[in-house]
Amino acid sequence: MSDVHRAIIFRGQVQGVGFRWTTARVAAGFAVRGWVRNEPDGSVRCEVAGSADEVEAFLAEVSDTLAGHITACDDAVDLEGALPGQGFDIRR
Repeated sequence: MSDVHRAIIFRGQVQGVGFRWTTARVAAGFAVRGWVRNEPDGSVRCEVAGSADEVEAFLAEVSDTLAGHITACDDAVDLEGALPGQGFDIRR
């Protein structure tokens, strides 16, 4: 199965609450790679790549784990182009 590359924007009380660190910790439990960063508008953007099953499971776990902070999230968008390298990074 080929890899997918998706982006999702989380909205709510998602900055200043350890959201990026928790997302990276969740990522360690899945066969995914990518990054997470705070955006100027107060949201958090995450790009993730891996098998479709792993990516979906990872995004579901992030949503469940951080549900108390998320008020909305944009639908995951499939991206084209270069996939993220190895590992999962917190970007600033």
